[in-house]
Amino acid sequence: MHARNTAVARDLEAAGIDAEITLLTEQTNTAKAAAAYLGVEVGAIANSLIFDADGEAVLIMTSGRHRVDTDHVAEIIGAKKLGRASADLVKSATGQVIGGVAPCGHPSPVRTYIDVALRDYPELWAAGGTADSMVPMTYDQLITLTNGQEISVEP
Repeated sequence: MHARNTAVARDLEAAGIDAEITLLTEQTNTAKAAAAYLGVEVGAIANSLIFDADGEAVLIMTSGRHRVDTDHVAEIIGAKKLGRASADLVKSATGQVIGGVAPCGHPSPVRTYIDVALRDYPELWAAGGTADSMVPMTYDQLITLTNGQEISVEP
């Protein structure tokens, strides 16, 4: 396992979440591909997206069935501007790379928002710290793990 997977596993254990990181044997560059690989609905994929909110990295965990409406979310979180983060901002905030950003395992806490649509699924799958890993958890576990604030990412 990669050091980034180990950091995620450590945070999961510290939060009392008994979940095993699954290493994937195929590329899953999209939520649709990950869902097909895992045999779950695309909405059960909890995408970990880092955005730049007025210069601060924020993590938005969104259902694979949604796209983040940045104007809507910016208004909710009180940001003047919300846009996709650069690869450098993602790496510095999370210690992880785009495509493998997990909800945890970061060098320090990242302000996190959770798409309420994820509540619709009894089991979620999120990246495990690398592009070739995923980890299952419940919605409540995701909230606990990230200390995330629940929001709607679409109007």
